[in-house]
Amino acid sequence: MRHGPKILTALAFVLAFLLAAVVAGTAATVIEMRTRKAAQLELAIAGHDWAVIGADGLQVRVAGVAPSEGHRFRVLTALGQVVEASRIVDLTEVARPVAVAPPEFSLEMLRNDDGVSLIGLVPATTDRAALVAELVASAGGGQVADMLESADYREPEGWARALDFGVSALKALPRSKISISANRVAITAIAESTREKGRIETDLRRSTPASLLLELDISAPRPVITPFTLRFLIDAEGARFDACSADSERAQARILEAARRAGAQGALGCTIGMGVPSPNWAEAVEMGLGALAGIGGGSITFSDADIALIAAENVTQADFDRVVGELESNLPAVFSLHANLPEKPVNGSSTATEPPEFFATLSATGSVQLRGRVPDQRARDALAALAAAEFGHASVYLATRIYADLPTGWTARVLTSVEALGKLSSGNVQVRPEVIRLSGETDDAQASDTISRLFVSRLGQGARIELTLTYLAPPEPEPDGPSGADCVARLNAVLAENKITFEPGSSVITAAAAPTIDALAVIVRECEAVPMQIGGHTDSQGSEDMNLRLSQGRARAVVVALQQRRVLTGNIVSQGFGEAQPIADNGTEAGREANRRIEFLLLESDAATPAATTGPAWVAGPVITADRPTARPAPTTP
Repeated sequence: MRHGPKILTALAFVLAFLLAAVVAGTAATVIEMRTRKAAQLELAIAGHDWAVIGADGLQVRVAGVAPSEGHRFRVLTALGQVVEASRIVDLTEVARPVAVAPPEFSLEMLRNDDGVSLIGLVPATTDRAALVAELVASAGGGQVADMLESADYREPEGWARALDFGVSALKALPRSKISISANRVAITAIAESTREKGRIETDLRRSTPASLLLELDISAPRPVITPFTLRFLIDAEGARFDACSADSERAQARILEAARRAGAQGALGCTIGMGVPSPNWAEAVEMGLGALAGIGGGSITFSDADIALIAAENVTQADFDRVVGELESNLPAVFSLHANLPEKPVNGSSTATEPPEFFATLSATGSVQLRGRVPDQRARDALAALAAAEFGHASVYLATRIYADLPTGWTARVLTSVEALGKLSSGNVQVRPEVIRLSGETDDAQASDTISRLFVSRLGQGARIELTLTYLAPPEPEPDGPSGADCVARLNAVLAENKITFEPGSSVITAAAAPTIDALAVIVRECEAVPMQIGGHTDSQGSEDMNLRLSQGRARAVVVALQQRRVLTGNIVSQGFGEAQPIADNGTEAGREANRRIEFLLLESDAATPAATTGPAWVAGPVITADRPTARPAPTTP
């Protein structure tokens, strides 16, 4: 048999098949590589680096996690420009969307003499119209600029409490910036004095609600004193200041120590302010007070850099020359000294001519009498106009006479004296050529300084002024609003008529109790300064521990409901008593219903702080405190 040709033919077919397979595989590989490269290049140009490209024959597989459905669609569209859509195998996934975080709510309130500005982002539930109306009522005629934005997100816990406290603080601070966020209030304000600064800080910290972070930055700039005045006297009544100014605490200490060495006793004060004419002010004052003590009596007045020293009539010429010579030789630069030794009467007697005099008296009721001499009708008219402006036209009685022969500057002395009298509550002033004597009562602790500066600025530092002022502290203001006992009685009367109802076994207040909460909010708003406790009570059904927790939650829910109605609750604490204080028999349904209740209790004054939520001192029922008489401080002479 001849099998050779058949075998060769079979081998030829096998070789052709293998060659075709190799060629086909190579061609497919080349096509896959070209397709994958083309697809990758297209996606790279479009910026879709998240997509992974693979090729399987004529098919193109795309895989990866798309940031969004839009990114996924754009990748498929881009691949459709390279290969047919039927050849694309989509294996991509879309990333799960990340929940949008709620915005950080904050409110900044700026207040000055022009009005109030509101800036920030607040929850959509905030009643902006009511907030603006409330600020308009307290802005003193200024405008309220509402530049707020709102977002419809859930109000963060503590936001209402912080907002109420911030608004309350803004009403009391005419120049302030208050920044509010949930559970935090930052207050920056300017006080009139250091004493006012301390009072503001104390009041704000006492009224800060529990769990609210308070940041305070209260500044008290020093007053500008012009002219920078100091007046010291040594006479039969002793050594004392009529006015005192210092530029620093150190200078104040040096001046007061010099005054004590000169004979001053008791409590001494010296106003610290700006406007000192020289950094050597304290040194010059020390020298001046020492010189006055060295001659034994008289007065020394500093008005900026001018110094007037007037010796007493019993000072000898030798002592006067010695002390004044030493003072002039050692005073710091800038200061100028004018010294005067009054002339002694000849032969121990004065002239027979009656000296001119002007006298004004201010009664405690506000009426004033003006008697004495004025130089002309123009001066009389000016005196009448000034008195009418100071005391009211109906309160002035004018009985002056015109004398042409009066000392130079008499009109200025009379008008300045009447203006100084207007700064007292009652008193009198006597104007004579050699001296002006002013005495009376005042409720202004700084009246002596103010009056001394007035005389020095109008009449010069050489004018001889004698002040005898008595300071009477103003009476304590009457407490505003109803008493604590009345507040608690009214609140419990509302609860007796309409109870606050809760969901069964829960601290959630039912919608039917909203009118009762509204009525309570009206009363609590009038009694925000009264320290109170909201007590929660249950019946005896259930375990004792569960009832205690339930009563505490219900009492707290009432506080939160009041806060949501924009009521300040800084003086209210919540306490749960569970089943421990029944008022009826728990064996009957009616008794159990009576025992499930909310009660308001009046706290004692020393427990009226939000921190006293654990075991506070409380009084069951109304507490009546007797008014304590306040002792009027003894009159003192500044």
